[in-house]
Amino acid sequence: MKHLFVAALIAIASQGVAGGAPSPEGAEVYFVNLSDGDTVQSPVLVQFGLSGMGVAPAGTEVENTGHHHIFINRPPLGEGAEDADLLENGVPTDDNHRHFGGGQTEVTLELPAGTHTLQLVLGDEFHVPHTPPVVSDVITITVD
Repeated sequence: MKHLFVAALIAIASQGVAGGAPSPEGAEVYFVNLSDGDTVQSPVLVQFGLSGMGVAPAGTEVENTGHHHIFINRPPLGEGAEDADLLENGVPTDDNHRHFGGGQTEVTLELPAGTHTLQLVLGDEFHVPHTPPVVSDVITITVD
């Protein structure tokens, strides 16, 4: 499924929308301690994994590095109405888009009871997803 999202983003980028810094082939971002379908308690510890690239704070221009963002309860990257703007201008800051520009690799989230979707997105020094985007699969968790 992740490959469909990446293909959609490449199609958007090829239509003239700017993208972020280049990402190396095979780079992956993933959830370390959560899986699709997990039932958890709040607060929820979310650990971010990354292979094929390094983590650097926002504003740091180093080849093959980036910093994490987590998308919460929003369409997967490539399917959101605002994604063309996001790919050009960077990830917004709001309840659905959390930034980890300090180079953090985990967060504890206070989530209300219910079902939530999560997706990790690696951003370059300007909070713009890389080209091609380095994104996790979307997972759905249930908070008791």
